[in-house]
Amino acid sequence: MVDVPVYVFTGFLESGKTQLLKQTILDEEFNDGARTLILCCEEGIEEYDKKTLKKANADIVYVQSFDELTERNMVAWDNAYKPDQVMIEYNGTWSVTEFLNLSFPLDWLIVQLVATVDGSTFANYMNNMRSLMYEQLVHAELIIINRIDASLKKSFLRGNVKAINKSAQIVYEDIYGNVNSMIDDDLPFDKTTNELTISDDDYGLWFMDTTDHPFEYEGKTVHFKGRMYNTTQWEKPVVVIGRQAMVCCEQDTSLIGFVCEGIRKGVVTEEGMWANITATVKVRRNEEQKLDYVVMNNVTVQPCEGLENEYVTFS
Repeated sequence: MVDVPVYVFTGFLESGKTQLLKQTILDEEFNDGARTLILCCEEGIEEYDKKTLKKANADIVYVQSFDELTERNMVAWDNAYKPDQVMIEYNGTWSVTEFLNLSFPLDWLIVQLVATVDGSTFANYMNNMRSLMYEQLVHAELIIINRIDASLKKSFLRGNVKAINKSAQIVYEDIYGNVNSMIDDDLPFDKTTNELTISDDDYGLWFMDTTDHPFEYEGKTVHFKGRMYNTTQWEKPVVVIGRQAMVCCEQDTSLIGFVCEGIRKGVVTEEGMWANITATVKVRRNEEQKLDYVVMNNVTVQPCEGLENEYVTFS
C-alpha cells in the first residue's frame, strides 16, 4: 500500500489559504502531474476555477460541515478520485485539534500542516479571538504571515506566535506577496553594553531576542524581574526564572524563562516567588536538538512584590 500524503491548510477566512493552495498545486517543482484531491471546507472570495483544476490535474470536493469529515466519506472520496495526494483547505472556525483526532483512510498520511495569517488583522484577532487563533496555529509546522505593511513589527508577530507554537517555522510576506526578511526591530534596551537592566514591559522582547541571538548576550550581566519555578528540562530537574505568556486564554499560559545553572549559596528559591534577579548570561548547546540557548549563572535573588499584570507582552 502506497501512502497518500495529506497537506492541511488552516487559517481564518480570507487569510490566503486558497491562494496558497492554488500556488502549491501549480508549482511544477512540487506537483509533477500527480493526481490531487482538494477537500475545500471553506469558500471565500478566491475560488478554484476549472482551468486551474485541469492544469493541476486536481479534483475538488466541497465539505459543508465538520460532521462530513468521517472516515467513511473520506474512503468514498479516495475510491472515487484515486488521488496521489490530498490537499485540505480547512475551515477557520473548526477545531484543528478535533480534526487531527479523526480516523482517516489507512493510506492517508498527514505530512504537513500549514497555517496562513493575515498580518493586517492579526492584532485584532489576538486581542479579541485569541482562543480561535490558538487553534489555527498551535499544530502548524509552517506559519505564513502575509499582508505585512511597514507598521507591523517582527517582534510583535513572532513573539505572539512563538508563545502559542514554539517550534513552528515562520515566513513573513509583504503586502505584495514577496517574502520579507523583516529585519529585527530596534530594541528598547542597548544590548551592546556589558550590563543590561530589562524593564518589566520589555521582558518578552528581550527573551525572544536571546532566543534569536544568544551569543550577543554571553558574558553580560543582566537585571530583571521574574518568578521562580522548579521544573524539568530534558528530563532533568532545574530551577527556572521567568514569566508566563498567555497562549489562548488566562487559564492557558506558557512559561518563558531561563534555566539557572549557578545560584549563589543561601539564596531562597521558593516556587512561584517573585524576585529581582541579577545574573551573568551563559550560552549552552543542546547537541541533540542542535540548539544554542541562554542560561543564567551566578544568580542573585532579591524577593520582591509581584506585577499587577504578570503576563508577558511582545509589543
